[in-house]
Amino acid sequence: MLQVGWRGLTRHSGCVLPHDGHVHTQFSWDASRGDMAATCARAAQIGLTCLAFTEHVDLAPSTKSWDALPEHVRGHLGEGGRFLADPLDVDAYLAEVDRCRSAFPGLRILTGIELGEGHRHPGAVRDLLARAGGFDRIVGSVHTLEDLRGPGYLEAGDGYAQRTPVQVVRDYLAEVALMAASDAPFEVLGHVDYPLRHWPRGAGPVPWEDFEDDARAALAALAASGRTMEVNTRLPMSETFVDWWRDAGGQAVVFGSDAHRPEDLAHAFVETAAMVAEHGFRPGATPYEHWGRA
Repeated sequence: MLQVGWRGLTRHSGCVLPHDGHVHTQFSWDASRGDMAATCARAAQIGLTCLAFTEHVDLAPSTKSWDALPEHVRGHLGEGGRFLADPLDVDAYLAEVDRCRSAFPGLRILTGIELGEGHRHPGAVRDLLARAGGFDRIVGSVHTLEDLRGPGYLEAGDGYAQRTPVQVVRDYLAEVALMAASDAPFEVLGHVDYPLRHWPRGAGPVPWEDFEDDARAALAALAASGRTMEVNTRLPMSETFVDWWRDAGGQAVVFGSDAHRPEDLAHAFVETAAMVAEHGFRPGATPYEHWGRA
């Protein structure tokens, strides 16, 4: 248990809770059980004082397996198994944020999006930001890879059917490096370990040394851009990535549960905060700040 008396931080069961910078609600296409108001109520219940509702913005069709899609969106599959997510209903989303801010005045609610591969779609991203008037938090994420079977993009988790496990991870990290070096408008890199969520059971333990150079290159590009790495708790992040981020010159981290249901808010934050603190990062003066280098 993390037993440190850092000033200004929320505590749950005697332990520090950072703010949750990556949360989905009913406005994300894959969050059929998402509920913004219920998530705010959950935050009040556990003592979380700040969160960011970062709804999915995925702008290009991708190839996904049936198993990778929630039941309620399987009708979106088109020719060749291509999937295109519904666009974010910006007006409805912002209206619900306003309602929740009024209903939960003690909770700091940040607006946001999780922008999938924003470096590939600069025009569409500019249009979205102009319509919304900007967001408090933009998480930049990579979810897909170039599809070897034809034009388009392949969900990273489905890539294991076409490539070796190590190659999937290396290709993913190469795309992260490209996005980090671009001028895509994001502040935080989401889930750098995303393909490891789907690591094949028969592939054995993750061979970190086989893609260490690729990971270090991606994180160096991110650090050079002045952006922040997210410690995503959907899959417990290995301390290896935190060490590589620090070695790359990374100045800060943000915690994100990637919650798609209210009950998943701030999942495993106590244990993860303890791990991150042991590897050289500390909270700021308030729960709203990124954790900086010790």
